[in-house]
Amino acid sequence: MDKQKKGTRRRGEVLEEAILQAAWEELSETGYTHMTMESIATRAGTNKSVLYRRWSDKSELVIAALRKYYFPKIKNEIPDTGNLRNDVYAYLHARVEPLKTIGTETIRGLIMEPVIWRRIIASIPQIIERRSHNKHNKMEAAITAILKNAELRGEVCLEKLSPRIISLPLDLLQYELIKKLEPVSDEAIAEIVDDIFMPLIHSIQ
Repeated sequence: MDKQKKGTRRRGEVLEEAILQAAWEELSETGYTHMTMESIATRAGTNKSVLYRRWSDKSELVIAALRKYYFPKIKNEIPDTGNLRNDVYAYLHARVEPLKTIGTETIRGLIMEPVIWRRIIASIPQIIERRSHNKHNKMEAAITAILKNAELRGEVCLEKLSPRIISLPLDLLQYELIKKLEPVSDEAIAEIVDDIFMPLIHSIQ
């Protein structure tokens, strides 16, 4: 046990850094199912009560650790490959790629936590509100920008596409994640684009 854990009292950002580091190490070595607030506290050289003053449960702490040590800043860049199909595929792929190395166990564990479900339910009104004002939804705005580029190339007529159709690839991606509780595969993304979205686009042009 190092000197810091033996006697030095850590506070503020120093203590929080130690706890988040311990949570990340526990997640990596033990896995989400078997890690506990107690095991994280032990690794961090502190007490469970200190953790609970900052995070209400394990899921909140794990999400905080993932944000700090794993999640990259996802840029909402607009792909411009030269054709609509590849642009939509590339955009969807970029949205889910960070989830793949987190692992199925962690994703399932987080989604199944009651606190996470409460947040999902609580966010439904905001999701509906954003859907009614597309300009406030960055991902839908990105899909619209992709379609505008395709329109300039003569691939689509954007005015023929309803907001529901424009958001369809994102809706299907979210459904796939919630249904299977695991990272969306490249094959599933290809099916969303090639078997559903692109045929629908072509049918109404």
